[in-house]
Amino acid sequence: MKENLNPRVRDLTPSATVAINDRSNELQKEGKEVFKLGLGQSPFPVPSPVIEALRRHAGEKAYLHVKGLWELREAVAAHHQRTFDIECSPEDVLIGPGSKELMFLLQLVYDGDLVIPSPSWVSYAPQARILGRNICWLDTSAKTGWQPTAENLAEICLKEEGKPRILILNYPSNPTGQTLSLERLAELASVAKEKNIILLSDEIYGKLHHEGDHRSIVPLYPEGTIFSGGLSKWCGAGGWRLGLFVFPPSLRWLLDAMSAVATETFTSTSAPIQYAAVRAFQENPEIEEYLRRARLVLKALGKSLTERLRKAGARVATPEGGFYLFPDFTPLRGNIEAHGPRTSAEMCERLLEDTGVACLPGSDFGRPPGEL
Repeated sequence: MKENLNPRVRDLTPSATVAINDRSNELQKEGKEVFKLGLGQSPFPVPSPVIEALRRHAGEKAYLHVKGLWELREAVAAHHQRTFDIECSPEDVLIGPGSKELMFLLQLVYDGDLVIPSPSWVSYAPQARILGRNICWLDTSAKTGWQPTAENLAEICLKEEGKPRILILNYPSNPTGQTLSLERLAELASVAKEKNIILLSDEIYGKLHHEGDHRSIVPLYPEGTIFSGGLSKWCGAGGWRLGLFVFPPSLRWLLDAMSAVATETFTSTSAPIQYAAVRAFQENPEIEEYLRRARLVLKALGKSLTERLRKAGARVATPEGGFYLFPDFTPLRGNIEAHGPRTSAEMCERLLEDTGVACLPGSDFGRPPGEL
């Protein structure tokens, strides 16, 4: 009976991105034309060397270590060291069935508030609500490129000095397509270090920086930063469900706690996928060329769509990475409200009904419903 549900999930609805994808698929089955812009899925195929590796290892069927295949952890550690020029051991790496699952486990084992920018990816806040964690929003605006500031972070920390907190930074960002400059990262890292905040750096779109110039906060606050990545975005392998965390040695206790919980939940990540992922994280000119071409396509698409939206009267920043746009239709509010919609959710519903364009409202990402 519904009254016996855990109160934290009683009114929980499916993830906004999953829900819009399911609805789009249903409308397509009914024969309607739908432009699926709701789910963050790469339009590119998985690189051929990685597919070949999966074919070779399709027969792997044994349970692997809960922390992940040792050869994969070695490849990730080498990649991490190569990319950020900091020491990294395979012992610092935790593999999971998607970074989404690892984020949930992190919030489960660490008893602290969740600090996230507004807007943020749709699942950060719901995961915190499921676990009963307090959510602190870092407000942003179009003027700041929808980016959090060190001042905002310091202000939140002043409210309850010394309280345990996890700050999640996602860059290039879902949903804005913007990234954080090295200067902004340094400022945020300084406050996080001073306030002893654990920083989760969600860099799942890092390899899709349109200029190939992604910068990480990891070297700026190595002792307190957990790196989050995976295969879903840059490798076009969302359905393969492989994510990873890289911890500093000082947070090994947190890695071990998450691993202990993982033994009672997912046990291990798919064996064939882990073997294939080894190839993905090794140096490979073919994969580098694949990424170069993907960046060119995404940059051209982002530029073209930004220009068209601006000509239509929307405010939107040119994306710097990933495959998202976060247009602000406030300048067109009068025209939009004349047709009925007064919230971003109503506007997106009308868009889907009238045009077949499936997209998500800003309110799903933590913005006020009245914003368009």
